[in-house]
Amino acid sequence: MRLNRFLASAGLGSRRSVEELITQGSVRVNGQIVTNLATLIGPTDSVKVGSRLIRAELPVYAVLHKPPGFVCTADDEFERRTIFELLPPNWPRVHHVGRLDLESEGLIFVTNDGDLTHTLTHPSHEVEKEYDVLLDKPLLPDDRDKLLRGFRIEHGFAKCEGIESIKPDRVRLVLAQGLKRQIRLMLYKLGYEVKRLFRIRIGPILIEGLARGKWRFLSQKEVTALRDAKPKPKPKPKPKSKPAAAANPRPPVVKIYPTPRGPATPKKSARPGHPPVRKKVASWDKSQRRPKASHRRG
Repeated sequence: MRLNRFLASAGLGSRRSVEELITQGSVRVNGQIVTNLATLIGPTDSVKVGSRLIRAELPVYAVLHKPPGFVCTADDEFERRTIFELLPPNWPRVHHVGRLDLESEGLIFVTNDGDLTHTLTHPSHEVEKEYDVLLDKPLLPDDRDKLLRGFRIEHGFAKCEGIESIKPDRVRLVLAQGLKRQIRLMLYKLGYEVKRLFRIRIGPILIEGLARGKWRFLSQKEVTALRDAKPKPKPKPKPKSKPAAAANPRPPVVKIYPTPRGPATPKKSARPGHPPVRKKVASWDKSQRRPKASHRRG
């Protein structure tokens, strides 16, 4: 196992925080300071952070049905009830994945695997989360389109990936983001109040059959599915096709120019014995810079 993953699995924090411990030279492996994040740790290696001997804990993966009135934190300054009060007291140190506010309920993961937490929460992975939302009034079609297009709220640009209508005032929303209080703020900006917010899915895992306040372990198959959770590929825009050639194309136009004529010859008189018709011949008038008419006999 890599050193940074070993420390994260031992409950020393997130992957980023344990990487800082390694690069700062606070970690010793078999008595030697190690700063390489990719150092491999075997079952017989001795790992210390400062003077503390680190032992890797068994990984824990569980899903919890969070009830309303509980906060997602290990220690609340206002002494409110926390989700960790719903777990067995003899568990190894675990942390929650994602967050639900005090009034919301539904599915939430608890684990001590920092890599899985990173996969499920980092924006680049776009793991889908689905919510059942009850509103104070029916959702209008124009507002539905605005939720799908997205707009800016207090914590950044927010949008929904999908919307399914169950009743006029009850919808299911799919998100690939994790902005703070995203659904409530989006709907509030459109003039709605959320009466109930219930998360029913994260990635491929559903909350079906899990009673409020209860938890269960995830199977190895479910953990593997979460690691491989990827959003549905978005359809690529079709390239613009060139217009097809006509079946009977129009033949090209051939321009025919007249053959240049030779010098003009004077016309003969229509009556015999009479002089030919007088014809005007143009000559250049230098003073006026234009042709000047003159008469001559042909």
